[in-house]
Amino acid sequence: MTLQADLFWSFRSPYSYLATRQYRDMADDYDLHINVRPVYPLAIRSPDFFKQVNPLWIPYLLKDCSRVAEQRGLGFGWPSPDPVVMNFETREISDEQPYIFHITRLGVAASRQGNGLAFIDEVSSSIFSGTVTDWHLPETLGKTVAKTGLDLENLEQSIDGNEEAFDAEIADNQKALEAAGHWGVPTFVFEGEPFFGQDRVDLALWRLKQKGLTKRS
Repeated sequence: MTLQADLFWSFRSPYSYLATRQYRDMADDYDLHINVRPVYPLAIRSPDFFKQVNPLWIPYLLKDCSRVAEQRGLGFGWPSPDPVVMNFETREISDEQPYIFHITRLGVAASRQGNGLAFIDEVSSSIFSGTVTDWHLPETLGKTVAKTGLDLENLEQSIDGNEEAFDAEIADNQKALEAAGHWGVPTFVFEGEPFFGQDRVDLALWRLKQKGLTKRS
């Protein structure tokens, strides 16, 4: 029997990026369906967060993500452009956000079409690998999305005129994440049990195996 799990995930979270390939490999190797449930990042949900956080946190975050990526054979670089427009000196979040709403809605559209895991893997690699500039441009994003077997224009057409419904689903995803016992991403939830962080993938796999997870034939 195919096991079912949810993955709560953000397009501005480097730790989400670092976890995604592992979860995609898990779903490829095991009889497991992972339902991708995108949420808006903390900078959008709580714009004052970065003003209150210890100033050492961001430099440590970048150092930690870089070494985790190196250990796993992944590239890493801060995105250009940043999915969330932010002044890093003042740590203010801009009122104008041309990227994060669009890309998050696209993630929901991809999940609705049953290919959310491949979508977030390919797109987050484009955003965070440090090898792609202007990941957001239609020609670049279109090629990235095509790697998943989806079509960017088709996804965008499904969103056009339905933005409120997509945002309602994203808000429901956030409520479901909190109901499962966490607020951050990436969080993998299986049978109501949350596994938060890119360093909890092995623990999640251990639990799934306890519950009868089997290899794909």
